[in-house]
Amino acid sequence: MIEVQASAKHLLGMPAAKFLKEFWQKKPLLIRNAFPDFVSPIEPEDLAGLACEEMALSRIVSHDRARDAWTLRTGPFTEDEFPGMPDHDWTLLVQDVDKWDVDVRAILQRFDFLPRWRIDDVMVSFAATGGSVGAHVDQYDVFLLQAQGQRRWQIDAGANPPLDFRDDVELKLLRQFTPSHDWVLEPGDMLYLPPGVPHHGVALNPCLTLSVGMRAPSSAELVSDYLDNLIADADESMRYHDPDLAPPKDPNEIDAAAMVRAVEALNTLRLNDPDKLGDWFGRFITTYRAGGEVAVAGQPRPRIEVEWDLQQGAELQRHPFSRLAWRRSGRLATLFCSGLEFTLPVKDAQALASAELLDGGGYAALSDAGRDIAFELYSQGHYQLLADEEE
Repeated sequence: MIEVQASAKHLLGMPAAKFLKEFWQKKPLLIRNAFPDFVSPIEPEDLAGLACEEMALSRIVSHDRARDAWTLRTGPFTEDEFPGMPDHDWTLLVQDVDKWDVDVRAILQRFDFLPRWRIDDVMVSFAATGGSVGAHVDQYDVFLLQAQGQRRWQIDAGANPPLDFRDDVELKLLRQFTPSHDWVLEPGDMLYLPPGVPHHGVALNPCLTLSVGMRAPSSAELVSDYLDNLIADADESMRYHDPDLAPPKDPNEIDAAAMVRAVEALNTLRLNDPDKLGDWFGRFITTYRAGGEVAVAGQPRPRIEVEWDLQQGAELQRHPFSRLAWRRSGRLATLFCSGLEFTLPVKDAQALASAELLDGGGYAALSDAGRDIAFELYSQGHYQLLADEEE
């Protein structure tokens, strides 16, 4: 089974637990009508406008079919470029659209069967007829939701597909691609692909596709960042030592006893300490591939004024670039926000991590420690105070 029909009860065409057990990071799945009667939350014109913004991550991929040549351009683009674009064989892609558009971000609520911190972003692509980015593989899980128009998707779900890249283009395109499945997706259909599955999408007519991608840092990225963290906190007095040294048989040999002492020196860094590891991972994963920097907009208002406004109906709105997650730490919790960490009661951590909007009632329900942290996050720009007339 690789194609299913969604139902009103099951977005994935099956219970989430079954999907995670049988498909997640194991094999692809096409879900027909996952979003019934789907209306795209964004129009091609809006996407083109966003691609002109300085902070937006945008690309245009064009294909010359006669020469099988591919061209990649990166944004920001100018508004006068798009009216002159051809009516075929090009694709505009914009990353992190969920950070810019609340309606696009709202789609992520339907993916609550996954840890929220695991989801990276929603990339939106517009493709003119024939538009494509070529046959390729991703090293992360992705859900491809058709939003407008029709796109033909081909995948190679066979065992050990060839993964060599072409050396004549600047994109990482597969040298060889032999599809095992071939579908046309309509608006509301969704294709799930685990990492490493070759795939190729071509627009049959002008179309929009929403790609919900996962955060998947490489082992090298994890090790590098964790070691940097350990080294920064390392005690300089903890060094390689050998009080049990005996005269060597060969003074030039690194013997087994020396290697045991080297391991002991490394162990002083507490490489596998669960609390140290957990706190580092919380900071790391809430900053990994961040969509942008969070900056304070003007001078934060005094706390007494903020709390008064909340009582009068104002709300604290989370900055779209701010990422929150939490983990248990004994009887309390550690809340992570874009690399920051705070200790507070579990209920407060749950409330702050889940609320993109915090109203007066939600703020009042926090403990004293929770309210302290909410105000600290506001002071650092992770929340903006919205009055009724501003919303």
